[in-house]
Amino acid sequence: MRDAALITAVISTGLMAGLFLAFSISVMPALARVEDRAFVEVMQLINIVILNPIFGLVFLGALVSNAVAAWQYADQPQVFGWALGGAVGYATTFLITLAVSAPLNYRLDRAGPARQLSDPGAARRAFEKVWVRWHNLRTVANVAAFGCLCIALSNS
Repeated sequence: MRDAALITAVISTGLMAGLFLAFSISVMPALARVEDRAFVEVMQLINIVILNPIFGLVFLGALVSNAVAAWQYADQPQVFGWALGGAVGYATTFLITLAVSAPLNYRLDRAGPARQLSDPGAARRAFEKVWVRWHNLRTVANVAAFGCLCIALSNS
């Protein structure tokens, strides 16, 4: 059971780290180069399509499997510390998503359809810098969590 929990934590956390890193190094830099209306429209579309069962399973599965893995290895200090580091790193990622990223996404969506906005630049300015800053922080936390879990797995 505990090996399965740790392997699941490594895979799901790694998948989330890859998704977040792809946004940090390609999606958001590309969107930084488009005009305001296109930026708002694409981000609104991403907000819709990302909320799907596969994303939900991986996003929540990483949280649960990290906690279970840390708990399962409480009797093995050489694994537990790294698994706990992974759990804390992913919990940080999860909390940033709930406290900052998701509320900003919802606010951008509530601004209305990008094609109908009289000032899409205002919607973008209220969103982009803050979202990118916090997104990059959650990416670092998630990649660190993945690294910790890889070390935990190698020590198990």
